[in-house]
Amino acid sequence: MTTGSVLVTGAAGFIGSHLVDRLLEDGVDVVGVDDLSTGRLDNLAAASAHPAFRLVELDVTTPGFRDLVAGTRPRAVLHLAAQMDVRKSVADPLHDSRVNVLGTVNVLEAAVRAGAERVVFASSGGTVYGAPDTLPVREDAPLRPTAPYGAAKVAGECYVQMYARLYGLQGTSLALGNVYGPRQDPHGEAGVVSIFARALSTGAPTTIFGDGTSSRDYVYVSDVVEAFVRCLDGSARAERYNVGTGTATSVGELHDLLAGIVGVAAEAATAPPRLGELQAISLDSRLLARDTGWQASVSLPEGLRRTTAWVQSVLGSR
Repeated sequence: MTTGSVLVTGAAGFIGSHLVDRLLEDGVDVVGVDDLSTGRLDNLAAASAHPAFRLVELDVTTPGFRDLVAGTRPRAVLHLAAQMDVRKSVADPLHDSRVNVLGTVNVLEAAVRAGAERVVFASSGGTVYGAPDTLPVREDAPLRPTAPYGAAKVAGECYVQMYARLYGLQGTSLALGNVYGPRQDPHGEAGVVSIFARALSTGAPTTIFGDGTSSRDYVYVSDVVEAFVRCLDGSARAERYNVGTGTATSVGELHDLLAGIVGVAAEAATAPPRLGELQAISLDSRLLARDTGWQASVSLPEGLRRTTAWVQSVLGSR
């Protein structure tokens, strides 16, 4: 584990807040950065009471971010802040690139100027490969994004690699599968889990876009956090690591699993597939396992049970 402070961008988001909690549990001083455009202060309720945590409300694309990092001088930066909605990226690619490309460049520039040793970048295993020739896809597969969001993540990875070569920064990109779990934002790549769990728990209708056969690699948030933590030390040597289970689950299967967990016999309506979304993806994560010992430990049924319990607890508190 890296000693000294760690700066986490997107700290109030779904994955970022879980990562903050884990780092604090591990005894790390954490500076969180979030502009709260999509992040929620509620996600940091426990962290905010911790003496080793500080949250700064700031946009990572601004010059003020570089000033913050210069004053903080973290040993590592974990960059998760992003515009994360594939459909929004298709509708407004300029905004997507401003946040996801220029924001990443600003983070890398700030890290180098402040003397940070390492940057770990949250990339997207669900979009950078496009439609792979074989599944599960390995890190050496061609990068063929089909939406601006995926293209921006590819660009971010290229900048991480370039800064590593130019300045000696230890840079790693984690190509994440479809992350799900408590605190999940329904607008992210795996937002369908939260959407289905909430709708099925309240008796609201559900909709599947396409014929229900499109599939994704769903990976539980605590397993993703573990990958970030393991990449903080020197065992992470590759430029990109996939973070997934290696198993593709169709959206129809996902709906049936969640309906069974909730205990309802609900059928989803269907609608045309949405522009920019893929038919199938699953990730081969053996490279990450080889270099760091990481492996996914939470099965999909167990992760869905935990997520559904959290959704229902939130609904019950309202």
